[in-house]
Parts: sequence; structure tokens; C-alpha cells
Amino acid sequence: MRMELLLFDVWVLLALTHCPGATEELFEVSVRPNQALVEFEQSLLVNCSTTCPDPGPSGIETFLKKTQVGKGPQWKEFLLENITENSILQCFFSCAGIQKDTTLGITVYRPPDQVILELQPAWVAVEETFTVKCHVPSVAPLENLTLTLLQGNKELQRKNFVSLAVAPRRPEVTISVRAQRENDRSNFSCHAELDLSPQGGGLLHGSSAVKVLRIFEFSESPQIWVSSLLEVGMAETVSCEVAKVFPAKDVMFHMYLGDQELSPSLSWEGDTAWANATVRAMETGDQELSCLASLGLMEQKIREPVHVYSFPPPILEIEEYPLAGTDVNVTCTGHVLTSPSPSLWLQGASDRPAPGEPAWLALTAREEDDGRNFSCEASLEVQGRRLIKTTVIQLHVLYKPRFEESGCPGSQTWVEGMVQMLACIPRGNPAPTLVCTWNGIVFDLEVPQKATQNHTGTYCCTATNQLGSVSKDITVIVQGPGEGISSTIFIIIIVALGVGVVTIALYLNYRPCKTERRKLPYRKKENDKVEESQFAAQQEGKFNLNNC
Repeated sequence: MRMELLLFDVWVLLALTHCPGATEELFEVSVRPNQALVEFEQSLLVNCSTTCPDPGPSGIETFLKKTQVGKGPQWKEFLLENITENSILQCFFSCAGIQKDTTLGITVYRPPDQVILELQPAWVAVEETFTVKCHVPSVAPLENLTLTLLQGNKELQRKNFVSLAVAPRRPEVTISVRAQRENDRSNFSCHAELDLSPQGGGLLHGSSAVKVLRIFEFSESPQIWVSSLLEVGMAETVSCEVAKVFPAKDVMFHMYLGDQELSPSLSWEGDTAWANATVRAMETGDQELSCLASLGLMEQKIREPVHVYSFPPPILEIEEYPLAGTDVNVTCTGHVLTSPSPSLWLQGASDRPAPGEPAWLALTAREEDDGRNFSCEASLEVQGRRLIKTTVIQLHVLYKPRFEESGCPGSQTWVEGMVQMLACIPRGNPAPTLVCTWNGIVFDLEVPQKATQNHTGTYCCTATNQLGSVSKDITVIVQGPGEGISSTIFIIIIVALGVGVVTIALYLNYRPCKTERRKLPYRKKENDKVEESQFAAQQEGKFNLNNC
């Protein structure tokens, strides 16, 4: 068997040697790659080869720009550049006068790098229709493309373009939707998918930027809340409100007084939005307060007239620190910036002056007037409204120090063992300083003392201010712990008995007492005056002789 195979091979070789045309007829031509997928404007390296042992003319036929970059006895290699469209390349070789060729189909693809989503309009009123459109400016091959519109993760519409492979049109997908409140702030996007697996490639993706849809309701005009009268230079709060608006928190406000833009603070609750601003008018006269409310592409404006007036408080003048016993003039005038002149009324004055005239009051300062308030009221009619301004000033009367029994009792009783303080508050303006001595030693009035029998005695207190000084003796008696209680009970019993006796006497002698009572106050007043004069003379004599 082996011998027979060897004889057959020799016979075939001899047959081919005597028939050279048979070799050429059996040669083949091939091209690599056998399937070409090229991105737009990119290059491709193509290798053409043959099995002919001694090939003749050869090359490639194509309308593309080609450059031979290599060759061998049975192959040639070419670089195809700037490929922009699909084409078919022909590779040929000739062998012993016979030419054979093979073809290579080149598919050009363009990835969906740019996916454009259009949302028209971006702000939509409730119940109106809006359009979502997606398109890819340049992509190939179209028959491999699929576009999908999405609302969030929800698929709205999917479209492929198999039937448009030869149509020179832009691939796009469009959908129309009726707006509802729940659509507000919805995210819309578009996804492109280019499937190149039929051409031996992979799956290419592209996505658009996300677009946000805004839904609104804005059916009512804004309202302004402002006083029709504004005082120049004074801060006033103004408000602008919009009701039945959605979404209320997205309403924008711009407020103006004339050409002056205000800085409002914004608030919202439910379907109502409002803005509060502080306005300070700097010029008098008629002006206009305006409010512009906007939501998305929609805006509404309202204007409200206001009148700006000037009315400073009246000017009240008085001598600040008169001496007791001196004459004091109180004068009230209207401010020069007030127009027209206001009407004035000064408290305590006998009559009202004419408009434009000052109001005044003359008096002699007394110690009792120290701390007395004087007020002046100015009234002005503006735009049919009566306005009132009041100025208050306090009179401070200067007088020498003095002691009153109510503030500095001349006799004081302490209870032994109890914490006590010497009670003495002098009067005077300026406020006097008080120094008390006991047995020649200065006694600290600010420090509480635990009462002992040693505290019994006479204390000398001297009050001094810039106008003079006065002194007073204070007798302190220290009682034992039980004495004070017994005395208190005794006093209560005596008072109770006295009240009972007086009640019975009044009941039995009502008519005679009633007649006598009419005379009693006058006599008592005369007696009191005599006693006060005697007491004052005694005290003055005692002060001059002893001076504590």
C-alpha cells in the first residue's frame, strides 16, 4: 500500500510538470480582515495575499484613499485613510495570465456620542401639554440604532430605525404629555443604543443630559399690604402676597418704592407665598410701591400709591436743673420739618396756641416738682387722617438736703439679738451723701448689725450735697427679745379699745358730732400750723446750738 501511494504522488508531480496551466488555475486570493467595521474618519489596514507561487499584476480597487505600506512575493498591504462611508474593496491577483479577485465590505459606524433631549417648554402650567423630544445629530448605521425616552427610570417610548436605513434624515423620538402637579421636578432623559454585533462589533451607548420639568399654577394677581401713609425716615413693614399658587416656595418677589429696590424675606405655606420687606422712605410726597411676583416664565405686577410725610415730634425745652424757688419756663414748638405747622398742646398750659405758634408755661420750681414730667402734644392732619406726636421731658429741681420723719425716724427701736440696720434716707437733689456717727465713730449704714444693748444711744447723721448739709439725731433703743412682743400686743389691745369707744360715742352722739366735725378741720389746721412753727423753731435752735 505504501508503495502504491508513493507511485501515485510521483505520477501527479509528473502530470503537473507537463501541464503548467493547471497550477495557476488552482491558486486562491484572500483578504484580511475578512469583515471590516471602521469608525467614521478612521483608517484601516488591509492585507491582500495569494497562493500563486509566481503572481503577476495585483492590487486593490477602491475609491478610498490608499497607500501601500508593505509587500511580499505573494502579498501586499495597504492603508486606507479617512474612511467616511460604507464601501466595497476589491483585492485581485493574476497568475499565469489568469486574474482572480475577492471583495471586502467596509462598514462605517458613528457612535451615539451626542444625544440631545429637548423639553418644551421647561415650565408648564397644570393641564397644558408639553413635548419631550430626543434626537442624535450623527450616528451610523441607523438600522442598528434604538432610542428610548425615560421619565426617571420609567420608559416612556422606545423607537428603532430599521426602516430608515437609507433615509437621509435625523433620527429622533417625540412624545407629548399633559402636565399634572405630580410631574413637577420630574427628570427626563434619553438613552441611545447602537448594536454593532451583526457587523462583528459590540454594543455602544449614549445618554442625554437630564432635563427637569417644572409644573406651575399662577392664576391670581399678587396683593400688597402697606399703609397709605409713610413717615419719611421711619422704618415700615410692607408685605406682598400671592394666593393659589404652585409651587408656592418657588415664587420670586421683587419689591420697589419708586426706584428704590427693597430686600424682602420670602415665606410660604400651602399654596400661598408672601414677602415682607422693611421700607424707609427718604423723600416726601406721593410715591408708588410695586411688587413683581414671578414663577418660571410667568410674572405679575401690582402697584399701590403711598403718601410720604414728614412729622417729627415737637420740641420741648426746659431748664434742666433749676434751683428750688426759681422761675422756670417750659416752651413747646413744632419741628421745622413739619409741614404744615402742627397744632400744639402743652400739659398744664391754660390754653392752646394758634397753629404755628409755640406753647409755653411758666412756674416756680418747688422741691415737689423734682422728677415731674411735662408733655407736649402736636397734631397734624395728613391725607384726611389726624396724626399725633408727643414729647415728654422731666424736670429736675435742685434743693438742699433734708430729713423727713417718714424716711429717717428720730426714734428707732431694735430687738436684741436680731439683725438690724439704721433706717435713714435723706432727701435732696443732687442725691446727698449720708454719714452717721455713734460715740464719735463713723457708723457703716450698709452693714447689718446684730443688735445688742451696746447699740443703745444717739446717732448723729449728716446729709450733704453741693447745695449744703443738714444733721439729725436718731435715738436707738434696744429692747429684750420679749419686750417688743409685749409692747406690740399692748398696742393692739389699746387700739382695739380705742376704736370701740369711738364707735359707741359716734353712735350716741351722731348729730352733735356731725355739727362739731364741720368746725374741727379748720381748728385742727390752725393748731397744726402753730405746732409746726414751734417745732421748727425748736429744731432750728437745737441744730444751731448742738449740731449733733
